[in-house]
This record gives sequence, C-alpha cells and structure tokens, in this order.
Amino acid sequence: MQTKFFHNRIRTIIISISLIFIIGDLDYMTGYQLGFSIFYLIPICLVTWFIGREAGLTMSALGLLVWVLADYFAHPEPPSLLVTFWNALVRMGFFIIVTLLLARIKLSLEKEKRLSRIDFLTGIANRHEFENILHLEMERSRRHKRPLTLAYLDCDNFKTINDQLGHQQGDLLLKELANSLARNTRKIDKIARLGGDEFVILLPETAEQEGREIFLRLQVKLLTIMELYKWPVTFSIGAVTFYDMPLSTLEAIREADHTMYQAKVNGKNQLITKAIHSFITKQ
Repeated sequence: MQTKFFHNRIRTIIISISLIFIIGDLDYMTGYQLGFSIFYLIPICLVTWFIGREAGLTMSALGLLVWVLADYFAHPEPPSLLVTFWNALVRMGFFIIVTLLLARIKLSLEKEKRLSRIDFLTGIANRHEFENILHLEMERSRRHKRPLTLAYLDCDNFKTINDQLGHQQGDLLLKELANSLARNTRKIDKIARLGGDEFVILLPETAEQEGREIFLRLQVKLLTIMELYKWPVTFSIGAVTFYDMPLSTLEAIREADHTMYQAKVNGKNQLITKAIHSFITKQ
C-alpha cells in the first residue's frame, strides 16, 4: 500500500513538471502577446490536491521560473528587470493564493469526511463507518472461509447516571467506556458507538470460544472502570460468531442485538454467546 502511494506521488510530480515545461514551451512559441500564465495553474493545482500545500508552493515557484524565462526570451527586446520583477511578483502572488485556497479546501473536505465517519462524543467509529467496515470484513471472511465474531454491548442502568448525576457524567462514562474498549481490544478488532449507550465490537477471524474469553476479560476491565468512578453501571453483552456470513450487515447487527437482549432479559450484567454455522438454514 505504501509503495503504491509513493509511486502515485512520483507519477503526479512527473506529470505536473512535464505539464509546466509543455506550457512554458507553448508560452515561448506563441510569443509574449499571448498569455498562458493561467494554464500553469493546472499542474500547480494537481500537485496541491494530490500531494499537499508545500508541494504546490514548490510547483508554483517552478511554474513562475519557467514563465519568466519564456516571457523574457519571447520578447523581441527583453523587458527591463523592473517590469520582469513586477510581473513575476504579481503572478507568484496569484499562484500562491490559489495554492493556499485549494489546500484549505482540501483540508476542510478531509476534515468533514473524517468527522462523518466518527462518533462526535467518543471519537470512535459511528454506525455508518462501522457498517462499511463490517461489510468488508464479512466479504473477507466469506472469501477465506474464516469465522467472524460480532458483539453488541449495552450499558445497564445508564439512564440512572443521566438522571441522578447529570448528562456531563453520562458523557464522561461513554468516553471512558470507548477509551477502555480501544485499549483492551486488538489492533485488528473494530469498535463503534451505534448511538446512546450502545456499542459494537467486531473480532475478525475469531471463533466462539476465543471470542467469549476476550469478552469476559473485557467485561471485567469495564466493570473495574465503573467501580473506580463509582458509577452503578454494568454491561449486557451479546456476541454472535458467524461461521456462515449473513446476507447483510444489518442482519449481522440484528443477530448480535437480539443476543444482547437475551442477556438483558436474564437479569443484565450478562455475557451470552452463540454461533451460527449456517445462516441460510437458520432463516
């Protein structure tokens, strides 16, 4: 992945530099009376968008240098240094302004894209992003015939925290919960907040027994956090191991949700696990 990324950057730089010299050549051949300076923005914008602001500013300097040389030698009588300097200053200012504006737009779009994927309160993945991740993992598990374990976690008595201690404490609890989930799961695992006090944990390539052991340890860690803050909250967890993948992410999440509900019905603060070996048969 990194090699491909590096090669794409090199390709973009080579194409942009080539475009600058082609435009400079056209600028020189058509003479000083026809202006081509605006076309230098094409490679400058290309580099700024795909590589970054610094690369765009560097390409702006190169574009300016090529334009100055083409304009200088295209004149029958070379203009004075003052005129050349002034024209170069104006065009460089134009190139820099466009580069900085484009870089800011790209940064804003990336920020919006990132915010659309994460939960605003906890900083972990939101439902939309998790469904995308789950879809990819289900396809991979289906292709390699490997199990996948999905857990649905709900905070017992969370409403009591908001009612008695205030929403600020409720928000703090959710943040601590998300941080603990992130710290106590593997790098390959994925966590997300679906909304309210409901979270999901995805364990790729994890069988039922292994998943159960992971969630038991996780439950102990979470309860320790609750005791530390003296929050009267426990956790109901429903975990489903899929040996055969469901047709959609919604079906997978629904199965885990139903299993979690069984834990609620059984008295809360429970971990219930189950395995589905054939989803078609189950239907």
